[in-house]
Order: sequence, then structure tokens, then C-alpha cells
Amino acid sequence: MLYVKIQELHKRKFKVAQIAMELKISRPTVYKYLEMTFEEARAYSVQPHGKKKKLDDYKDWILAWLEEYPHLSSAQFHDWLLKRYPDLAVVGSTVRSYVREIREIYQIEKKVTVRQYEAVPERPMGKQLQVDWGETKQKTSDHKEIKLHFIAFVMAHSRQKYMEWQTRPFTTRDAIRCHKHAFQFYGGRTEEMVYDQDHLIAVSENAGQLLLTAEFQRYVSERKFKVHLCRRADPESKGMIENVVKYIKSNFADSRVFSDIEDWNQRALQWLQRTGNHQVHQTTKKRPAEVFLLEKQHLQPVSSMLSYESTHNQSITRSVSKDNTIRYKSNRYSVPLGTYQAHPENLVFIEVKAGESQTLIIREEVEGEILAEHEISLEKGKLIQNRSHTRDRSKGIEELKQRFISSFTDQRQAAVYLDEISKRYPRYRRDQFAIINEVIQKYPANMDAVMTKCMAERLFSANNFRDMAHHHHSSSHEPVEEIKSLHTHSTRHFSIKASARSLNTYTSILEGRA
Repeated sequence: MLYVKIQELHKRKFKVAQIAMELKISRPTVYKYLEMTFEEARAYSVQPHGKKKKLDDYKDWILAWLEEYPHLSSAQFHDWLLKRYPDLAVVGSTVRSYVREIREIYQIEKKVTVRQYEAVPERPMGKQLQVDWGETKQKTSDHKEIKLHFIAFVMAHSRQKYMEWQTRPFTTRDAIRCHKHAFQFYGGRTEEMVYDQDHLIAVSENAGQLLLTAEFQRYVSERKFKVHLCRRADPESKGMIENVVKYIKSNFADSRVFSDIEDWNQRALQWLQRTGNHQVHQTTKKRPAEVFLLEKQHLQPVSSMLSYESTHNQSITRSVSKDNTIRYKSNRYSVPLGTYQAHPENLVFIEVKAGESQTLIIREEVEGEILAEHEISLEKGKLIQNRSHTRDRSKGIEELKQRFISSFTDQRQAAVYLDEISKRYPRYRRDQFAIINEVIQKYPANMDAVMTKCMAERLFSANNFRDMAHHHHSSSHEPVEEIKSLHTHSTRHFSIKASARSLNTYTSILEGRA
């Protein structure tokens, strides 16, 4: 493609410098392609420098990714290669140069958005932890779209990162719970926490005298860390966490398919270990995980869990499907009929109760009435259903049956007959009773006699019942006048005689003579 474009511009009398500027390539590259034939250019695109490169075996994957996701960075392609080929030993600079070369040869341009930041002095070890929230829209495994919300943390010195996701917007309780998990992940807390002026934690900056939300203020008082709120429209004061949020969106979340929130959070931790905290940071030129081993010694210890942090179980939500089930660890668990409603969010709250066997508790509100309880299955792909959550299909049939029985004089005999039909045709009871209902409506006067006859002949079928009713009705209403009329017409024609022809007439016709 590059060769064709260069030749086309050259025929249009473009100068070499103009071609290079138009295609965003160097002038030596333009000279090189102008001196080639088409066959030479095609061979060069397959192996540009005449020798095999380390990533040539993965070129088809990289090219396919570039064509489908031209906006992604080489760092994300590096992560995808490591995920698909865990034994691949290649550094980020090699991937960057190879991806850049593929982009140039196949003219796959990347749109770059430049954002200006002011340099911020390095923070001391254990001094500061920056926090921010984000959200993304992801494609699901059943080809739908879901909005996910996450909270991200980053150590200001080592750049060690942590994140946690959920399927609904964060509340202050969720933020506190995630702080607890972050402190456990880091093995301690910093002296200062940096936040945006988010409504979950802050009411107002109040000229330096911070007004926090009541619940978060109580948590800060217990944990005894300093809170630093960034000024509005001042991204430089928390540029690290803004870059981390952008990094998570573009490298981890972009084009990744969502199945369930437990799997998503597990994959997020794997990504942090494999890429987020392992790759060399472009500013410090060090691996965050290695620097954090030193910074961890400067963190302040965290005491036992506070009451405000014990909100993990109640914060887990699940969407109710149209069949009134929720998904948990690759299984479906039932909720009462009618839980699903025709509005955008059908969410319930779940809690896992420990014991001899784990129990899944489902509530409509965080601390509301229990909708359902199920023993958690260790298998996968199962439907765990409470019988009280299913529709009582026998109720309507029983009411229909009792109505039929009341139509007969001998109700005991009718009950025995209908019970026998139910036993013989369990799947078609409703159809059988529908036929009997039609017969009752059509021949109400003959029902007792028909029922007695069917019982005597052991004709236990709605079709037999219908035929017997029709026969009984026909035999009790003979068309007398019609029979007499037919007899009169028959005797009237007995005196009529047909004319006879001689046999010679027919013989002459068969032989063809007139």
C-alpha cells in the first residue's frame, strides 16, 4: 500500500519532501520505494530488512489487531501477545519499533491526542496515594453492552497500581470497602490521600477547611490519614492517577469482552501483575513492582477492619434476567416470579454466607428483606431453582377440572373419569379438558348418559367422549320427515321403465359401421 501511494503521488509531480510530509514517512523511505519495482516492494513488505525479526512469526496477529483497532498503542499489543504467548520473551521497545514499522508499511495511521502536563516533583516514599474513579462501556459475551465502573489507586513514588470494578455506580460505602482492599493489597497506607472533588467523599473544599461527607469523614477520622482535595480544573496536581485511569481504559479495558464481574476483577489483577505493575515506567525507567518493594517499608500499618469497611457482601449486585434468575460463578440462581420488571436496571444485592456449605442470599435492597436463599453449587452451568419460584401450572387445570365435575349429576364418577384422563395424558391435560368443555357446551342435556357410557366402555379419552356425545345426540334425534319424503319419492319412480335397444345397434357402433 505504501509503494502504491508513493508511486501515485510521484506521477502527480509531488516532490520527495512533499510525499514524505503527506504520508508521514522519512525522505530516505520515499527514495527507497521509488527505486523499487512492485515485486521488490511486495517482497520487502514481507521481510523489510532482508533478515528475520523476532516478531515476524506474530506479524499476522499484530497486523490483524492494527487493522481492527488502529487506535491502540504498542503497549497494549505487547500485553495481548504476552497473554496469548506467555513464553514470549520480548521487551516493549522491540514491540514499539515493530508496530511502528508495520504501521508505516501498511499505512495504518494512529490518531494521537496530545495533552499538556506540568512536571511534578517526585514524592517521598510512603507519602502519597492518589485515587480516582472511571467508567467504561464493554461488549459482553452475549453481544450486548454494559457500563462498568472502577476505582483506581496509584502510589505517587513507585507508581504501584491497584483497581477494583463493579457493575453499578459507586457509593460512599463502596469507596470505603475498596480503600480497605487497596490497603490490604499494598500492605499498609500512606500518610496522605489525594482525591478529586467527588461527591462520594467531599461536600466542599471550603477555602482549605475541607467539608467531607459524613460517612467518609468518620472513616478518615478512624484511619487517621490526611486528605488532599485537588482544585477544580487542576489535573496537574493528580496527573499520575489521571494517567493511570487513561492507561486502564486504553490498555486493559479497550476491546476486552465482559462475562461476569468476578472474572473481570480477576483478569484485572492478572493484568496488573503482568503489565500494569511489571512493565518499565516511562518516567522513572523502573518497574513499579520492584520500586514498591522498597516503598512498602515506609507505609504505615493498618489496624483491624473497621465497621465502615465491612460492606463487601452487601455491595455485590447482579442483574435479574427475563427468566427471573441471576448469575453467580457460572451458575443461574432463581428469584421469585415478578422480580424482573420492564425498566433499565433490574438489580438485586447478593451476600455469601459461610457455614458447612456456602449460602447465597439475595435481597432487593442492601439491607432489605431476603428474596431467596440458595446453597451455592460447586458445579458450573447449572440452574439452581427454588420450587416456590416456579409458576404453579397445576392450579389453573385443577380449577378447570372442578368446574367440569360440577356439570355432572354423578360428580364422583366424573372425578374418576377426569383423573384417569389426567393419568393417561399428563402432558395434554389442558388440551383434553378443552375438548370436554366444548362437548359440555354443545350437548349439555346428554352429559350424564355419555359419561356413564364412556365409563362402562372404558373410553378414557376426550376424543372418545366427544364421539360418544355426538352419537348419542344423533340417535336420539332421527330425521323422521326426511325419511318419509325419501320413501314417497322412491315409490313414485317404481313405475318408470327404461327403453331397451337391440344388441345389433351396439355391435355396429363398435365395428365402426353406421
